[in-house]
Amino acid sequence: MRLLTVASTPPVPAPAPPARSGRVRAVAALLACAALLGGCDMLGVDTPAKQAARREADGRAIGAGCRHTQRSLEDCYAANPRAAKAAIFAGWREMDEYMRENNIPAMPAAPAAPVQPTESTGPSEEVVAPSAAKPSAPPAPATSPPSAPTTPNANR
Repeated sequence: MRLLTVASTPPVPAPAPPARSGRVRAVAALLACAALLGGCDMLGVDTPAKQAARREADGRAIGAGCRHTQRSLEDCYAANPRAAKAAIFAGWREMDEYMRENNIPAMPAAPAAPVQPTESTGPSEEVVAPSAAKPSAPPAPATSPPSAPTTPNANR
């Protein structure tokens, strides 16, 4: 009789499935980055397109304000040299059409007072000139006529 002996050999592990976890992690990381970058608008990050749109809107508002206050385009251009002239004109023209359609009278603007810039580099200080008269001596204490001695309980 033959005895079969079973050799004690360690079990052979099954082959591992292909590594998909690396791809899943990469896709998840890309999606997370896309979501974070999509929120940049909420953080106030300006793009050149946003800046151009804001400058255009500001110019139109300036032009509309100039038309409403009866200012000429030339005065408006001179008062706002940093604004785009095309945007100022577009706003002025739009406001002109709107005012004509709705019979809105123009409001005359108050004349602009010229602004004189001050050239002070530090905090302003007030210079006080000394007065011509010398300060008088403090008044002498008033002397009261002698009175009868009072006792603390005399008022009761």
